[in-house]
Amino acid sequence: MSKRILIVEDDHDILSLLTDVLNQEGYEVAGLDHTHSITNSINEHKPDLVMLDFLIPGINGGELCHEIKTTAATAKLPVIMLSGFPRVLESLGNYGSDGFIAKPFDIDVVIHTVQQCLSNNAELV
Repeated sequence: MSKRILIVEDDHDILSLLTDVLNQEGYEVAGLDHTHSITNSINEHKPDLVMLDFLIPGINGGELCHEIKTTAATAKLPVIMLSGFPRVLESLGNYGSDGFIAKPFDIDVVIHTVQQCLSNNAELV
């Protein structure tokens, strides 16, 4: 059974690119351009990993990460933050994320980071 990835990214081009690349790598990908409730989105899509854009209209992706990491049912779910503003994220903290990908990104970095986070999580379970 392939691993499932939930991506929350408001840039449709980036969302499409990530979806295509990760699908080609054998992952099942659900892509959202926004979410009103990260908990509901996780319950609906049942991902093995979540990728969050740091700047999503209406909410800070870091806050969504913090919500995931401080909720007992989802605390062990790996989260990768995406941002075109890595210095902002560095100054604010990583919100408990398991990985970080700076935009613009290299496809190989995306694949490696996803594999590493899924592998690290498998060791913890």
